[in-house]
Amino acid sequence: MYKVEMYLRVRRACFVDGMSAREAARVYGLHRDTVRKMLKYSVPPGYRRDRPPNRPKLDPYKDVIDQILEMDRGVPNKQHHTAKRIYERLRDEHGFAGKYTIVKDYVRERSRRTREMFVPLTHPPGHAQCDFGEALVVIGGVQRKAHYFAMDLPHSDGCYVKAYPAETTEAFCDGHVSAFAFLGGVPQSIVYDNTTLAVARILGDGRRRRTRVFSELQSHYLFEDRFGRPGKGKVEGLVGYVRRNFLVPIPSFESFEDLNAHLEQQCLRRFETRLRGHSETIGERLERDLEALLPLPAVPYDASDKHATRVSSLSLVRYRTNDYSVPVAYGHRDVLVRGYVHEVVISCGSQVIARHRRSYERDDFVFNPLHYLPLLEHKTGALDQAAPLVGWELPGEFDILRRLLESRMGKRGKREFVQVLRLMENFPKQEVHNAVRDSLSLGAVSFDAVKHLVLCRIEGRPPRLDMELYPYLPKANVAATSTRDYMTLLAGSRS
Repeated sequence: MYKVEMYLRVRRACFVDGMSAREAARVYGLHRDTVRKMLKYSVPPGYRRDRPPNRPKLDPYKDVIDQILEMDRGVPNKQHHTAKRIYERLRDEHGFAGKYTIVKDYVRERSRRTREMFVPLTHPPGHAQCDFGEALVVIGGVQRKAHYFAMDLPHSDGCYVKAYPAETTEAFCDGHVSAFAFLGGVPQSIVYDNTTLAVARILGDGRRRRTRVFSELQSHYLFEDRFGRPGKGKVEGLVGYVRRNFLVPIPSFESFEDLNAHLEQQCLRRFETRLRGHSETIGERLERDLEALLPLPAVPYDASDKHATRVSSLSLVRYRTNDYSVPVAYGHRDVLVRGYVHEVVISCGSQVIARHRRSYERDDFVFNPLHYLPLLEHKTGALDQAAPLVGWELPGEFDILRRLLESRMGKRGKREFVQVLRLMENFPKQEVHNAVRDSLSLGAVSFDAVKHLVLCRIEGRPPRLDMELYPYLPKANVAATSTRDYMTLLAGSRS
C-alpha cells in the first residue's frame, strides 16, 4: 500500500501540472488502475472487499456453525462455544478438513452481524429501574455472598441499595418498601427484567402473568410495571458501580443491618457527585425526580412471603427447607407462616404463636425450648434427650437446682425442675435466674419456693415462706433454752 506522500505527488502532477494518467503511471512506475485510484481518493482508502470471501471448504458447514451459535443463546454466557470448540466439533463430529483460522474468522463475522443494538432513550423524572446484584461480604466474621437490591432513578442517577442474605421474594418486596421510604415517594413506573420474583409466566402474546406477591405490592403502591431490556442498562450500570465502589475492598460488618447502614450512607454521599455531561449534581437533579413521585400509602406493605401449612406431630412447621418450632398446644393445627428477611412469624388464626430468627441453611431445625416445656412436664423421661433443649444456655445455678431436686425427690424432682423452667414463659429469664440463686442460698429448693421468690422480686416485697405449705423444704426446729444445756457445755469445758 502506497503512503499518502505518493498520493500527493501523483495527484499534484495530474491536477496541477496537467500530466495525463498514462504519463503519471510511466513516470512513477505505477499501474494505471493504481493511478486512477489515487486520483479518486486524496488519502489511501485502505483495503475494501467488494464481495464476501470465498471459503469452499467451510461453506458446507456454515449451517452447522449457525445452529451451534443459535443454541448458545439459550445457555449461560460462560458455557457458550468458543471458536476453537466449534472447530473441534466440526473436525470430530462432521469430518471438517479445513483449518481453524477460517472457522474463527466466520464466527467473528457472524457474531458481529448478530450483536444487539440499542436506541438512545430519554428519561423523564419520576421513573425507576430495579435489579439485583451479587458481591462477597464478611458478616459476623464469616465471608459469604450478599445479594443487593438496587433501584436507579435514570433521570437524576439517584439510587438506593440494600443487601440481603438471599435473592428471595421477601427481599424483593422489602427492597421496594425500603427504597420508597428512603425516597419519600413511589416512582410512577419501574422497569424490571423478567425475574421470576415478579413474573410467574410469559404468555404467547408477550404479556406477563405476575406473581401473587408482586401483584399485592403493585396494588399497595400503585406504580406501573414494565418488563424487558429497553432502557434497563441504567440499573445494570448501577449494579456494577455499587460492586466496584461501595463493596471494594470486601466490607466487613457484624450484621446486615450495619452493612445496609453503610450502603445507605454511600447512596447519600453520591448525591453530591456531578456526572460527565451534566451541569447539576445528582442531588440537584434528584429534586425533579422527587417532585414527580407518587405519594406513599398510609402504612407500608407487609414485605413477607406467606405460606399456609400444618403443624407436625413434633410441633414443627416447615418453611423453605427448614423446620421451626411452635408451642405444643398447637400440634396438628393449620397455621400461617410469614417469612421476612430476618424473621419467621407463625400465626394461628389472628394470634401470633411463634417468632424465630430466619435460617438460610438447608434442613435446619430452629427451636424455642419454651415451646416444649409443657410436654416435658408430663414426659420427664425425655428431658435428657430432648433436642429442643440442646444448646440452651442456662446459668450454672439451674444445674445445681436440678441435682438437688432430683436427689431429694427423685422423679418428681425432674417435674419440679421443668416447672421452674416454665416460669420463663411468663417472667424474664434474669428474674427467674435471680430467684433460683436466692432459693439455693436460702436452702429452699422447690418450685413453689422459686415461684414465690420471683413474685416477691417483681412485687418488691420481702419473701415470707410458710413452712407448712412447703412440705419438701427443710424445717428448722427451735426449742426453748434450758439451763441444763449450759451445764452440759460447762462440763465439757472442765474435761
